[in-house]
Amino acid sequence: MSEFRMPSLGADMEFGTLVDWRVKSGDRIKRGDVVALVETEKGVIEVEIFENGVIDSLIVQPGQKVPVGATLAIVRSDGKTAEVQPAPAAAPPSEAKAAVEELRPATVAPPTELPGRARVSPLARKRAQELGVELSAVTGTGEAGSITASDVEKAAAAKQGAPVAPPASAKGLDLQAMRRVIAAAMARSKREIPHYYLATTIAMSNSLNWLAAENAKRTVTRRLLYSALLIRAVALAAREVPEVNGFWIDGAFKLADGVHVGVAISLRQGGLINPAIHDVDKKSLDELMESMLDLVNRARSGHLRSSELSDGTITVTNLGEQGVASVFGVIYPPQVALVGFGKLIERPYASNGLLGARPMIEATLSGDHRVSDGHRGGRFLLVVDRLLQAPEKL
Repeated sequence: MSEFRMPSLGADMEFGTLVDWRVKSGDRIKRGDVVALVETEKGVIEVEIFENGVIDSLIVQPGQKVPVGATLAIVRSDGKTAEVQPAPAAAPPSEAKAAVEELRPATVAPPTELPGRARVSPLARKRAQELGVELSAVTGTGEAGSITASDVEKAAAAKQGAPVAPPASAKGLDLQAMRRVIAAAMARSKREIPHYYLATTIAMSNSLNWLAAENAKRTVTRRLLYSALLIRAVALAAREVPEVNGFWIDGAFKLADGVHVGVAISLRQGGLINPAIHDVDKKSLDELMESMLDLVNRARSGHLRSSELSDGTITVTNLGEQGVASVFGVIYPPQVALVGFGKLIERPYASNGLLGARPMIEATLSGDHRVSDGHRGGRFLLVVDRLLQAPEKL
């Protein structure tokens, strides 16, 4: 038996609200399956499971807000059952820290009963009203046959012959709440992490010339973006200088198993999110482009997965398109490094005694002095520079 718990979807998360289950008791699940939707201040996230087994029981009902680490479900692999107390609901945000130690009683209403029918979760009832679905005509697939929001959406789609609409909670973000949690995470970072900062100027003629020639051979839909070269160079450099690629956890550095690059993405409604592209060091540029475009689209439409918010090992922020010459970012804990890129600028450049102008970019590193130092950080930036001088090898 094992417990499936509310995951931490970033250093700025303390609580999450279970929006809907995508499984029911008795369902067989495998690693990577999406089993639940969880709402945080950054949107509704698809939560994956990281083990194989069978769902024994669902502990938390849709609509309930619980702290990170609370048990959501029981997973079994041996056919046995277990008794687990339901997870307590969260206290209001103003009491968040105290609530972790002394949680208040749940305030979310449990699923209600329909006469002669299965239970209905609060979110399912709300979705039924929004979609004009009669609950008496819906077949429940949740715990003990209860009706979930997913059941309602499927019934609406079947009735109208249209695609299932996204959950109501995914249609908009609380930008003030998002700003608060981002600020809290950054304040923690500046308070706890002894930052050091390095900067270097990288000549980009080779990369830009190669990119133009390469894209001239491609159709419009297969063309490579300049940012893909930067992200790929960071990933390969992180593999070569591993002190920048990992986590500071429980007073020690933990080297990451892979290179999962977090990409800072600005949302159309405002706000910022930092999902990760997995195994960038093992992807080709074409695979990286496909992953980048998919990630940006899903981030802005509110369809990210939990692993994309929790697995990042190093972050890249590129503010060049906003006209920023250089950026010295704040490390996103528990990561230990952040790389920033500014805009391309034509600058004087001397080579072999001749003075000319070349497109240059300023690359910066924010490093954690508990793990690395200026020497190792400088080596990392040197490797990024070297890689960008030979873009055909990226």
